[in-house]
This record gives sequence, C-alpha cells and structure tokens, in this order.
Amino acid sequence: MPRLRGVLETALYVTDMARARAFFEDVMTLTPFTADHRFTAYAAGPGSVLLLFQQGSTQETVTLPQGMGTIPPHDGAGRVHLALAIDRDELGDWEAQLAAHDIPIEGRTHWPKGGESLYFRDPDEHLLELATPGVWPNY
Repeated sequence: MPRLRGVLETALYVTDMARARAFFEDVMTLTPFTADHRFTAYAAGPGSVLLLFQQGSTQETVTLPQGMGTIPPHDGAGRVHLALAIDRDELGDWEAQLAAHDIPIEGRTHWPKGGESLYFRDPDEHLLELATPGVWPNY
C-alpha cells in the first residue's frame, strides 16, 4: 500500500489579504516566500506550507505558464481551525508575543500526554492553535 508522508499544504481563505499578511508576518513571525494579488505562501515548519488565499479569487481554474499544468478551482469560508506545532520551551515566548499584539488567548488545554495548546483568533476569526509535543500519539 502507498503511504502518506504528511500534510504538505494547509490553506486559509481570507477577506483582506493585506490585513492577513500583517497578522501572519508581524504576530506569527512568518516570512512569505511567494505572493501575488490572490495568495501568499509561508514556510510553516519543515516540509509544511501555509497558504493564504484571497476569498473568492480561486474559483476559476488557474493555467500555469510554460505548460506546467493547471490548478483546479477551490475556495472556503467560515471560521476554520489550524494548529501549529511549537517547542515546549517556547510556549511562554508565544504567550508574550500574543500579549504584545493584544491577541487574546481564548482557550488553553493541558493534554493527557503532556502537551499544551493555546487557542486564539486571526483577523478572519479562524481558530489558531499553538501546540507543544504531547497532543497526539504522533506529536
């Protein structure tokens, strides 16, 4: 049987790309490695990419240049959830980073396997989670 190697890309759909980029770059300290009017891509850890798409801008097939192929339409709406892995010893630093940007922590969970999670919202009301090891059997 073939096996999966992991989740490569995760996408959030945003209503205001400039506002979303400011949040993910200033608060979450991510650096974009490519962007245009309809999307921004960030490295979100080894082998993981966070994509921000302008809501409604990906409803048509995209034809890539030089015969590279096509990307089928997709879109999303609503308040979705995204968990980001962090080191246990950086949990306090992340709490301070969120506080410095006046981002309220909506929830905190202490998991049975020893992991901790902090929950907060981005400007589009997506629920973001910062999670230390010990949340899942494989993390």
